[in-house]
Amino acid sequence: MIQVAVLAVSWKNTRGVSMPKQRKKSELPSKICPVCGRPFVWRKKWAKDWETVKFCSQRCREAK
Repeated sequence: MIQVAVLAVSWKNTRGVSMPKQRKKSELPSKICPVCGRPFVWRKKWAKDWETVKFCSQRCREAK
């Protein structure tokens, strides 16, 4: 007979603090690109300077 150990999976990190919930894309802040007119949503890499982000991509930034 083979015995299988089942480990309980916890959603807490090693310090016992629960991880933040993920947001849906529709819940993230968005802006409209002035070049192409398309909406674009917040990205983690823009977290520090979201207020200064104006263009959706490098291509639109260069086409201004």
